[in-house]
Amino acid sequence: MYKRNKVVVCADGFRMSVQAHDGAYCSPRVNDAEKYQQVEIGFPSQREELIMPWCESPDEPTNTVYGYVPVDVVTNVIVKHGGMVEGDVPVGVIPVRIKKSETS
Repeated sequence: MYKRNKVVVCADGFRMSVQAHDGAYCSPRVNDAEKYQQVEIGFPSQREELIMPWCESPDEPTNTVYGYVPVDVVTNVIVKHGGMVEGDVPVGVIPVRIKKSETS
């Protein structure tokens, strides 16, 4: 059994699932790694150019997964969208958080 992270919600409303475990497209492909180098993104709420090189179905960028995305790219996506207001990321992704009150 593996831990499933809560969906990341960014300050501007962008959402994505960010997972890493032995059933995900990640590296290392194990549960509870000390640090992941690549993670799986799933079903972003809108097309995001920073992750398109890893898109499994480019014709449907919001209805697919993105495998083996480098953790620094994921951190950059979070920063681009104003930081996280909700959700969890695997170890290795920098969880750039912002308080909900700071988004008002």
